[in-house]
Amino acid sequence: MEVLMHSQPTATLFLRTQNAIPSKRAFRIKTRNRVFYAKLNKEEDDHFFQAAMERTSLRFLETLRPDPLFVDPYIGCLLPLGIEMDRNQGLHNHCLATKFIDDKLLDIMKKNDGLRQVVLLTDGMDTRPYRINWPASSVIFDVSPDRIFTSSSQKLQDVGAKIPRSCLYLHVSSETSNIQQVLRMKGFNGARPSLWVLQGFPIMTLADFKGILDAVGSLSMKGSLFLGELPVWLGETEIGVKSTMMRWMDKLFMTHGLRVAIIKYDEVAKDNGKELTTDDSRHILFVAEQLQFSDDQMEIWRREFQRIEEEGDEEGFEEL
Repeated sequence: MEVLMHSQPTATLFLRTQNAIPSKRAFRIKTRNRVFYAKLNKEEDDHFFQAAMERTSLRFLETLRPDPLFVDPYIGCLLPLGIEMDRNQGLHNHCLATKFIDDKLLDIMKKNDGLRQVVLLTDGMDTRPYRINWPASSVIFDVSPDRIFTSSSQKLQDVGAKIPRSCLYLHVSSETSNIQQVLRMKGFNGARPSLWVLQGFPIMTLADFKGILDAVGSLSMKGSLFLGELPVWLGETEIGVKSTMMRWMDKLFMTHGLRVAIIKYDEVAKDNGKELTTDDSRHILFVAEQLQFSDDQMEIWRREFQRIEEEGDEEGFEEL
C-alpha cells in the first residue's frame, strides 16, 4: 500500500469504514411550519467534521489520479498537514456522485437561461462554488454547519480561491432556526427555477430528511430539480429490506410533491469510462423533479385571482 503524506499541519485522518447512525439529539425539525435546522453539540459536531474530512480526502485523492473524474485545485488547502492517505484507494462512490452532480448542474443551467439559483446543502467543505465555471448571474446558497464553513472559507480565501465576479455566493448556517426564512431574506425566489443539491449535509433521522423534502417542496418552483446523496440507513430504519428501497423512496418523495429516480453508481462509472472497484453502499444517488407549485407561485396566483375578482366586482357595481 502506498501512503501519501499531504504536505501542508501534523495530524492523521482515520477514514471511517462503518456507517454508524449518529445521535438523534442535535437535528430538530418542525415539519408543520416547514422549518428545519441542524444544531450540533460538540460530540456530534466532531463526528460530522471527521466525516467531512473523509469526503474531502477522497476528492483530494481523485484530483491526484492520472485520469481523474474531476480536478479540484483548491481541495488540498482544506486538509491538515501530515495527513496520511492511501494513494491506491479505488474509485469511490462519493467521487462518482461528485462528478455526476457537477455535470448535471452545469448541463441543466446551460440548457435553461432562467435557472440561476442553486442551493447546496453541504458539510461546509464543498468547493463547488469556487471550482465550477458558473454561468453569469448565478446565485449560490450554501447551507452548512457554520463552524466548518467559516474555517473552510478562510482557508480557501488564503489560497486565492474566488467566486466569479458575475456570481453571488451566500452562506446560510445550518444551525439557523428557520433556514427557509433566511434563504428568502437573502434573496431566494420561489417563483424562479432552482437547483438543490444534497451532499454531506448533517442528517440525523428520517424525520430530518422529511423536513428537508418539505422545505424543497415549499420553496422550489415547479420543474426545479433536487439531486444528491441520501444515506441508505434512513430507508433501512423504515423498511428494513433494501429490495424495497425504490418503492419506499418513491412514496416518500411523492408525498412532498417530488418524483424521484435512483441513479446507479456503476452506471455513472461506465458513462465516464471507469470501473467501480469499491463496494460502498452507504448512500443512494438520486435525482428528483418538483411536480407541485411553490408557495411563492401559489401566492402570486392567489393575488392575481384576488385582483381579477375585485376588478369584476367593480365592473358589476358600475353597471348597477
